[in-house]
Amino acid sequence: MAVQRMVLLYLQVAAVAVLLAATGLRAQLRVGFYDSSCPAAEIIVQQEVSKAVGANPGLAAGLLRLHFHDCFVRGCDASVLIDSTKGNTAEKDAGPNTSLRGFEVVDRIKARVEQACAGVVSCADILAFAARDSVALAGGNAYQVPAGRRDGAVSRASDTGGNLPPPTANVAQLTQMFGTKGLTQRDMVVLSGAHTIGSSHCSSFSGRLSSSGTTAGGGGQDPTMDPAYVAQLARQCPGGKADPMVPMDYVSPNAFDEGFYKGVMANRGLLGSDQALLSDGNTAVQVVTYANDPATFQSDFAAAMVKMGSVGVLTGSSGKIRGNCRVA
Repeated sequence: MAVQRMVLLYLQVAAVAVLLAATGLRAQLRVGFYDSSCPAAEIIVQQEVSKAVGANPGLAAGLLRLHFHDCFVRGCDASVLIDSTKGNTAEKDAGPNTSLRGFEVVDRIKARVEQACAGVVSCADILAFAARDSVALAGGNAYQVPAGRRDGAVSRASDTGGNLPPPTANVAQLTQMFGTKGLTQRDMVVLSGAHTIGSSHCSSFSGRLSSSGTTAGGGGQDPTMDPAYVAQLARQCPGGKADPMVPMDYVSPNAFDEGFYKGVMANRGLLGSDQALLSDGNTAVQVVTYANDPATFQSDFAAAMVKMGSVGVLTGSSGKIRGNCRVA
């Protein structure tokens, strides 16, 4: 009798283990998630991103940044796309997000996807696909995107605090912030390479240019910056009410390549957080590697994007599929 009870208990435990494993598998992100439910989904995203970037190349960086800013606040749940309401200030209207762009591109993609297969494709997956296609259109490696994310219903500006790395962050701060997302220091360095495309407002780095600003050294021109580059930036950022934009990669600003790392090696990292990568022995080695080995940078970047795209995801029965990406 005791043996029978033990056998029965074993079978029950085994059955629960199989059920949990199956549930876990169903809940995981996977490549080809929409192959049966909405086979045109990734094609539609690629077409719309291609049209948008063709008309405005700067949108490649914009769409890539949208995905990053989404994943670092509440996970990759498309909460960054939700509009503010009378009773709630949403993420997109928080200080670090006011310069985000690409929302209209996502709107066009979502409208077409809903026509093709209503209520199937999440806004969060659209952001992940659009980031991948933006990288490829700018000259980077295309990569497969595991999908199956579902959308969140909460978006608060207050949640951005402490989650989005500031342009003044040092290596320790960057490592800690990425670490809270399950990303390593190595992931941080390669994902920083996204700054090989796109621009930054002068206000994000003007403190590095003159004695009127504030630097890590306690004031004055940032000594880690090439003086000739400082002079060039000072001409591009004259001050006053205007806040012009400057390419983050001075080497090849419109190409997704290793130029960002070459710039950092030349002490021409635009943001303090970019140049900081050369101040730490471990991160500096990685900078030099990527500057001299473009293929390794491209493959490592693709892998890190897939990893980042799984941060805090809602899958299975969690979350929802928002019909309008702007509305919770």
